[in-house]
Amino acid sequence: MLKKRLIPTILLSERRLVKTLRFKNPVYVGDPINTVKIFNDKEVDELIVLDISKSRSNCPPDFDYLGLLASECFMPLSYGGGITTLDQASQIFDLGIEKIVLQSVIFTNPSLVQKIASRYGSQSIVISLDIKKSIFGQYKLFNYQTYRSYTHNINDIISSVVELGAGELILSSVNKEGTLSGPDLRMIRTFASVTNVPIVFQGGIASLEDVSASILSGADSLAAGAFFVFYGPHRAVLISYPEPSTLRSIL
Repeated sequence: MLKKRLIPTILLSERRLVKTLRFKNPVYVGDPINTVKIFNDKEVDELIVLDISKSRSNCPPDFDYLGLLASECFMPLSYGGGITTLDQASQIFDLGIEKIVLQSVIFTNPSLVQKIASRYGSQSIVISLDIKKSIFGQYKLFNYQTYRSYTHNINDIISSVVELGAGELILSSVNKEGTLSGPDLRMIRTFASVTNVPIVFQGGIASLEDVSASILSGADSLAAGAFFVFYGPHRAVLISYPEPSTLRSIL
């Protein structure tokens, strides 16, 4: 059985650590490199870094800064943001980053997934899908660049990227992102078993009880941002992560 994981996700924007709310209004919360050092000290097993400034502006990755970040990161690191070519993916891997995260490119150039998988293996590719629940309770793929829903069927897209060679998926709840209001357990139950590759669910986690409830709903792995960055009702910035013994008792 695969190890269950609870993974911090940090968002970059122009070399700054930011946090969004339902994918809007990024707020500066600190220095990314200092944050990585804190996660090192807290013995975090894995880290996801997403550069939203590169994704939204269609700019290439900031390789120089990623090199600095990777050199300070003593845990497996996944990176997403601005990757549109095999050469860019190769540069990312050359920095020592273990996985790349792809999203919008799977709609414009899906063959890139196959090319990367052929060269580096499926374990190196993570596909990120944002999912928004409509007022009628229907789940739709969401395009964060246009802030509109795609017409693609979610299950069809998942099947397609797995067939192309993706080795892991991140499914993020747009409605829950950054809210600290608890996860969408129905979304987890809906998609937890749609494929045989690992799925990381993200959005709304606010407590270790939420982690337990997500696992009971079928999630094997979870990611969170605000849960590890904010503290208290006034959302004071405090980088945190559960003690390893506490986490083992839950996962």
